Amino acid sequence: MARFVVSYVVLSFFYIFQLSNAASTTYNVMRFGAKPDGKTDATQPFLKAWSAACRSATPPTIYVPRGRYLLKAIVFRGPCRSRITFQIGGTLVAPADYRALGNSRYWILFIKINRVSVIGGTLDARGAGFWACRKYRQNCPVGASSLTFNWANNILISGLTSINSQSIHLVINGCKYVVVRNVKAFAPAQSPNTDGIHVQISTGVTITGSTLQTGDDCISIGPGTRNMVMSNIKCGPGHGVSIGSLGKEFNEDGVENIMLTNSVFSGSDNGVRIKSWAKPSNGFVRKVVFQNLIMKDVKNPIIIDQNYCPGNTGCPRQTSGIKISRVTYKNIQGTSATAEAVTFDCSPSHPCRGIRLQDIKLTYNNKAATSSCKNIGGTSTGVLMPESCV
Repeated sequence: MARFVVSYVVLSFFYIFQLSNAASTTYNVMRFGAKPDGKTDATQPFLKAWSAACRSATPPTIYVPRGRYLLKAIVFRGPCRSRITFQIGGTLVAPADYRALGNSRYWILFIKINRVSVIGGTLDARGAGFWACRKYRQNCPVGASSLTFNWANNILISGLTSINSQSIHLVINGCKYVVVRNVKAFAPAQSPNTDGIHVQISTGVTITGSTLQTGDDCISIGPGTRNMVMSNIKCGPGHGVSIGSLGKEFNEDGVENIMLTNSVFSGSDNGVRIKSWAKPSNGFVRKVVFQNLIMKDVKNPIIIDQNYCPGNTGCPRQTSGIKISRVTYKNIQGTSATAEAVTFDCSPSHPCRGIRLQDIKLTYNNKAATSSCKNIGGTSTGVLMPESCV
């Protein structure tokens, strides 16, 4: 794992350097007709600027000056000839009527594109109307993720702020070598499914220096994610950093080589969580490190839940087939908002193996918290509070 982290950090800086240099041609979206008034539809001007940049033989920059630019659902499609820098100085705003994005599932989509940097700016999806629709169970569309990368490689997302997404703020799907740094995502604690960052079927994703305060997972890690490093994350409110839910389908890619370090969780429902459906599956989670973490009034600072079955539908009286092994929890300290700070509820048919606890100090009301274990094997070393049940 250490060799993987060092080599990948070197690769990450290489890609950042490659992506952020040598841009020589600038395409200002206002020259293509975009108006910074937040009312005039700028979708076509943005697409025209993208088309021109995509054809450029020299690395171009698409520049969005200060102001507010109204965008409907928009697709930036590749491949393109050169690396592209998308420099956002203003705010991109979604239509006020949440139904305008319909059932597209995305608001801003980059697809089949390599070597793109998205730098700075704010995305304002104005999701409150959609959340209200969900709350009162009206005939609602599925909801749109604010920024999505599908089948994209060598991507840098830096200094971006996303607020009030209808659904997930940032989706990384089917990608290789993505660096997310100094990104912020904000949505009210009660907003449904507003994950900060969701990663799936992707390799070589690095997330650093980001603040994620949302109504769902700060970071959610789906099937097929490998070689992922997260550091200096500020999480909460939200549901913590979650691997899963996994195992919804029987044939599912596994999750491997995941590291989270030097991060702080404040008032979140969970800290670090691994979650799987109580259903047969051939998936797995292995080689995971959670290290140097601070918990501040977190309800479930450390949790594995392999009995996820919302609504008790489709999975009663079954057990999870996800095989969890070689997970390390090291130097995790702080306070739990509940008496039970460590919960390992593993599958009776596929028990957790190789779980390692080292130097855990979690208190509840200024006293040692408690822990519980089911179907688990592993080792414990160093100072352990609560007392280990592994």
